[in-house]
Amino acid sequence: MERRSENHVSGLEEQIRQIETEIRETPYNKATQLHIGRLKAKLARLKEKRETKGSRKGTGYAPKKSGDATCVLVGYPSVGKSTLLNALTNAKSPVGAYDFTTLSVIPGSMVHKGARIQVLDVPGLIGGAAAGKGRGKEIISVVRSADLILILVDVFSEWQVEVIKRELYDAGIRINERPPNVAITKKPRGGVSIKRGRRATEIDEATIVAILHDFKIHNADVIIKDDATIDRLVDALMPSRRYIPAITVVNKIDQLSSPNGFGDIDISAEHKVNVERLKDMIFEKLEFIRVYLKPPGKAADTENPLILRQNSTIEEVCNLMHKQLSSRFRYAHVWGPSARHAGQRVGLDHVLLDNDTVSLVASRK
Repeated sequence: MERRSENHVSGLEEQIRQIETEIRETPYNKATQLHIGRLKAKLARLKEKRETKGSRKGTGYAPKKSGDATCVLVGYPSVGKSTLLNALTNAKSPVGAYDFTTLSVIPGSMVHKGARIQVLDVPGLIGGAAAGKGRGKEIISVVRSADLILILVDVFSEWQVEVIKRELYDAGIRINERPPNVAITKKPRGGVSIKRGRRATEIDEATIVAILHDFKIHNADVIIKDDATIDRLVDALMPSRRYIPAITVVNKIDQLSSPNGFGDIDISAEHKVNVERLKDMIFEKLEFIRVYLKPPGKAADTENPLILRQNSTIEEVCNLMHKQLSSRFRYAHVWGPSARHAGQRVGLDHVLLDNDTVSLVASRK
């Protein structure tokens, strides 16, 4: 049975390689668009099958999520992930100058600007990880559940950035992308109806219909608001796609006279150079805001802010405080950046900003 499973996975890999080669060798133009669309749709479904067939379930590989968000350190072995984890958090991850020092997921907790962020150190991710090489499937399963990815490389290994990004892409993880602005509503009959914005001209209708048919969708209303590519349309049809923000961190800058400048931030985890700046970037990339609560007639609690995401409203504050508070809500007073004047009276739909202070007024029951 195990041999049959291995042969099945091997067969999938061969099909994937053949389709990737055909896509690569086929020039993209109006005449080939439909053919390439079908190939990319089939490729996406095969890679999805590879993920489900080749993964080991129930291994308990990832620790339970905790805090306001989870950040995972992704990189090749020996780039300094364990050292960075120890610099960011209170964790004591083993550090060694040899490959695969980290053999399991090691969690740490980083507290910054009132936010409690879980940071996970995973084994090194290498080329071929999406296909299962080097415990790749287990590692990627942890990455898929994260709220932020730190892609860590050292100053001598710029080439690793593209390899890691490609492996994450092949595993259905889209970094620093928003989901496609495409709505697909299935219906019992009537064929495929397509509506799109004036700028959505990248794909012709025949290609859109062919891709939907490849996903066994023959009757649907399709609305494309952005100028979606074939890849983005396929992504819209794949519910397993994950859209996760990422920061590329270049470590060991103390070993160079001048930084290379190919990442989002240069650090030395060992000497804690720019580590505080990295913490700020993590907070900003997670789109956190801090909101301080002020009980009526009392001073605001400036030591323990609520941690919310950008564009959060008063209603979300109520939901965090108590599930039934929204139904008893009367109004709120707001001080800070989002208020037109100090103590502005607002409703549930008021959008908050970082460093706002809020006083809630609710009816008694």
